[in-house]
Amino acid sequence: MTAPAGVEVREQPYGVRPALVALLLAMLLATLDNLILSAAMPTVISELDGLALLAWVVTSYTLAMAVTTPLWGKFGDMYGRKGVFALSIVVFLVGSALAGAAGSMEQLVVFRAVQGVGAGGLMVGALAIIADIVPPRERGRYQGMMSMVMGVAMIGGPIAGGFVTDVLGWRWAFFVNIPLGLVALVLTFTMLDLQKRRPALARIDYLGAVTLSVAISAVVLVTTWGGREIPWTSPEALGLIGLAVAGTVAFVLVERRAAEPVIPLSVFRNRNFSLITVVGFAFGFGMTSVLTFVPLFQQAVQGASPTSSGFLLLPVFGALVVTNVVVGRYMSRTGRYRPVVVLGTVLILAGLALLATMGVGTGFWLSAVYLAIFGVGMGSMMQTTVLISLTSVDPQHIGVASASATLFRSIGGAVGVAMMGAVFADRVQAVVTERIGPAGGAEAGSVQLDAASLQAVTEPVRVAYEHAVASGSVLVFLLCIIAAVAALTAAVFIREVPLPGGTEPANRGE
Repeated sequence: MTAPAGVEVREQPYGVRPALVALLLAMLLATLDNLILSAAMPTVISELDGLALLAWVVTSYTLAMAVTTPLWGKFGDMYGRKGVFALSIVVFLVGSALAGAAGSMEQLVVFRAVQGVGAGGLMVGALAIIADIVPPRERGRYQGMMSMVMGVAMIGGPIAGGFVTDVLGWRWAFFVNIPLGLVALVLTFTMLDLQKRRPALARIDYLGAVTLSVAISAVVLVTTWGGREIPWTSPEALGLIGLAVAGTVAFVLVERRAAEPVIPLSVFRNRNFSLITVVGFAFGFGMTSVLTFVPLFQQAVQGASPTSSGFLLLPVFGALVVTNVVVGRYMSRTGRYRPVVVLGTVLILAGLALLATMGVGTGFWLSAVYLAIFGVGMGSMMQTTVLISLTSVDPQHIGVASASATLFRSIGGAVGVAMMGAVFADRVQAVVTERIGPAGGAEAGSVQLDAASLQAVTEPVRVAYEHAVASGSVLVFLLCIIAAVAALTAAVFIREVPLPGGTEPANRGE
């Protein structure tokens, strides 16, 4: 394997594939954890008597992961990715062991935060290491494998969670991470040979880290609580929004003067990096919204059970997995990515437009076709957004690029679910009130949006909710089209820069 000029690629003593196993296991840990836990949560709540802290079990993990993601990326750039990546695995495993042994809901919340700190470095480290050991043209193929693992985890995670909880108990939803993580740790030390980096005067940008953490924390909290725990117009929500804006402004001002900034603002001067960041944010916005509200439509309108609605998402994930493999091979063979990102955004746009035509009479097979089209678009975009980010920066900023791609996609998802959740709830309430009027409010107020609950209410209330959920879902898909149009607009202006794979010099498309 010959390293292209200007691209740091380090030969691996045992080849790339054995080293890839460690990275795949780490990504599997990061992806599976929440999916497995979701199936175990009812049992956890019952045993630990912690319904009041249910939201914080997820929020503490998400918040810790979001805050530490850019820090892990920067530390990898500064001190060397192998040690930093191994440390993130260790932190995640410690958090998993502690969470599995938690004796109260309060302890579980704290230990989930420890897990989240480690998880912040798993995905970022894996993506950055791929960029270190694989030439740019080959990255599409290997990132396709990693995305395929994520897709399989999305399909099998909830099923595995239910099985583990039923057979071994809910604590094994955490303990199962330990053997996988230990294997990843051993392979990291034995199979990965990475160049150590430590600038002579490396200094941690503490002020930048604090201001960025404040901004990210405020965004995560307001999107998690807004419209659920607190009204959007409440002083708490407005205060968090103001804190997010103030933290962002402060972060930009600090980074302009920092000697070793957490996220160098210079990377955003690169046209392709800035454009793909917009695409990644919009991609996260639309993907998370669809995967959140389609199951509600399937259960409340199409009459699917919670378990079967999970299987009904197979067209999305199946199309995603297959497309990832095909796209990865295409980019490795041709060195081109612009057609993929443009076509991917077009297919996402088409999928959303088709989903927006669904109503109370839409059958499972037709919605499966629409979801498959959306899944092909997702599969085209999932690895491409990361690939373009990594190839658009200098080698010393690879960690920052992988962290930024992960962070902005996650924030896009959080913002999307929060906004669409508020829109969906308002629309459902309006349609229900319009159809059954205030007289049916008492019965309607206790309805849960699942097939079993809707079958237990009177016919007028059930029909009203079917139409309300259909109307709310359609409105969500229509609004997601706006994000898809923004992504397509940005994608069109991305410059096609052939990916170097042999002796071609690296050109970042600035």
